[in-house]
Amino acid sequence: MNNPVVAPFPARLSRLRELACDLWWAWNPARDVFRRLDYGLWRQSAHNPVMMLNRIDPEVLARAAADPGFLAMYDAALKALDAARAPAATGWWHTHSGADPQQVIAYFCAEFALHQSLPIYAGGLGVLAGDHCKEASDLGVPLIGVGFMYPQGYFRQRISNDGWQQEVYEQLNWADAPIAHARTLDDKPCVVLVPMGTRSILVQVWEVRLARVRLLLLDTNLEQNTAEDRALSARLYGGGQDIRLQQEIVLGLGGVLTLRALGLAPAVWHLNEGHAAFVVLQRLRDQLASGTAWDDALAEVRRTTVFTTHTPVPAGHDAFPFDLVEQHLAGTWGSMNGHGDRFRQLGQYDSGAGPRFNMTALAMRSSGVINAVSQLHGKVTQEMFAPLWRETPDEHRHVDTITNGVHAPTWVSGALARLFERHLSPAWRDQYEDPAFWSRILEIPDDDLWAARESLRAALFQFIRERARQRWTDDASAVGRVISFGAMLDPQALTIGFARRFTGYKRPDLLFRDSDRLARIVSRAGRPVQFVFAGKAHPADESGKQQLQRVFAQTLDPRFGGRIAFVDDYDLHVAHILVQGCDVWLNTPRKPLEASGTSGMKASMNGVLHLSIGDGWWAEGYTGTNGWLIDGTPASGEVEAIDAADADALYQLLENEVVPAYYERDGRGIPRRWVTMVKQAIYTVTPRFSSRRMLKDYVERAYAPACRGALV
Repeated sequence: MNNPVVAPFPARLSRLRELACDLWWAWNPARDVFRRLDYGLWRQSAHNPVMMLNRIDPEVLARAAADPGFLAMYDAALKALDAARAPAATGWWHTHSGADPQQVIAYFCAEFALHQSLPIYAGGLGVLAGDHCKEASDLGVPLIGVGFMYPQGYFRQRISNDGWQQEVYEQLNWADAPIAHARTLDDKPCVVLVPMGTRSILVQVWEVRLARVRLLLLDTNLEQNTAEDRALSARLYGGGQDIRLQQEIVLGLGGVLTLRALGLAPAVWHLNEGHAAFVVLQRLRDQLASGTAWDDALAEVRRTTVFTTHTPVPAGHDAFPFDLVEQHLAGTWGSMNGHGDRFRQLGQYDSGAGPRFNMTALAMRSSGVINAVSQLHGKVTQEMFAPLWRETPDEHRHVDTITNGVHAPTWVSGALARLFERHLSPAWRDQYEDPAFWSRILEIPDDDLWAARESLRAALFQFIRERARQRWTDDASAVGRVISFGAMLDPQALTIGFARRFTGYKRPDLLFRDSDRLARIVSRAGRPVQFVFAGKAHPADESGKQQLQRVFAQTLDPRFGGRIAFVDDYDLHVAHILVQGCDVWLNTPRKPLEASGTSGMKASMNGVLHLSIGDGWWAEGYTGTNGWLIDGTPASGEVEAIDAADADALYQLLENEVVPAYYERDGRGIPRRWVTMVKQAIYTVTPRFSSRRMLKDYVERAYAPACRGALV
């Protein structure tokens, strides 16, 4: 896409582009600057102010520069941005960590979900990483994220007429993204050379700003590289094992080299999942090159490394054949001072398919703190890697637990934020991890809270109708496809959402195990129920695609009367609409295969009641009054029996508890019992499962001790 020539901004609005290019605006009231500037263009650009400013009419800018109301909002946003960028010495980190103000924390992850204008994420891992960075900015934690700048990102999803997922890859329009070239201390574009096999790859570095936090993104698409190497960072999770291994080498080695090139020497290295474990290799190379002995080098790496694992199944941990690792690390062995075999041993692990080079094993053996992301996941991880603990010194055997959390200012809807400002405090964003503060939610009038929930449901159905209309226009969709996309949904009916990655253990088709029973539930006179599905299957997951196709087929089943819909191309924008606008959030993983899950946290913070298997975070979040626990009693431990019992338990909850509570109204049409549960959901989930609580746990149990040299 060719961008028009952008006219100079009026002098009074000279910092407008600066505001647009710092993603801090996305979770703060500053976003209203762009909404007010040109609401139509704001909608057309999918809430991307950089794209907006590349296309805005100069007359609109001139009028804004003469509008006292707009200027007051603009000035307030810039004042808040400047305060948010203030040095970390003024923030929570400085007063609670006891660390040197100059120390920084490097946070490595394969994906970061910050905003839909930067599609370099696939799902939960990226959303968690994005929320981690946002919270670090809010608390003044001196974090520097390191990841990939994928020019094609993850795929866009389209559904064929027969319900099969089609993957569409689109090249990012760099001029419309909130990114800039990272620059070295001598103000040159940052480019590093990463050894790969018997060659080297040039990696350029992009930077994203989130007020105090910097995110550095690696990109191999330079003309000096071969075509194969240029494509190496093109797509998130693209290609087979060979591509995946090379990407992880670029992330680990290239990330460390990038930080060095920018003059940064982190005090803490946080590896968020095993994809980043080759950070350890480059750090060991640096230590050995300085003359440090192997044992001392490994001890120093352990003392300053934090590792978070998110995967509760062996197949989810990257493991590569040793010959492939040998091939792609050929250029590094010469700098290991003869310790190549000892490094290989750090990664050697047999998870049941024979010894391989396991990235999680490498990270675990090289970290001073290892944590899982829910209490149940901690137990599963300890058991899954039990053979590794037998060969590990006692002080390194413990898997800590820091349960995931989500960034409330990002995920709480505008309607509820205004309600919190009015009834709780205008500064609720500054204290949202405090349970005592949230107890006041119980005092909000039922009528006000229900009105806010009604407005959010209305926004959901407006979005669904517009999306269905757009698909009709763009794809010349058949009438059935328009029904599948939700055209027949009832805006007043109890609406249950299911939105996540489509894969076997998440059981997206469990709801349809007894279709006749489900048909009776959704079509009961006076108490209709409807379901909205969304989500993508990994391009290589054929089983997940088949499940998606089976679910999509249900949208056309006449027995359901148009009460099942599928919203395609699930992304951050769709996620916001769904977790805010549904009445109930459904989650049906096969226990204990969900490490944590975070979508239910976002839903609960918005008063969307969680209906879930007791897996991941819900095993510790369910109180008996803030949602429902699906707890089947299987006749045996066989998968078939477990699925049958869980489906029956789900139907019973819908029939006997969920539907009656929703439709039990008083004379004013308010479901008092339901609203009481909504308040309990917000009260119990928001502080305990917030990213603020999560990040403070990381600071107190990992970052601050590492900065003080107190890790093992």
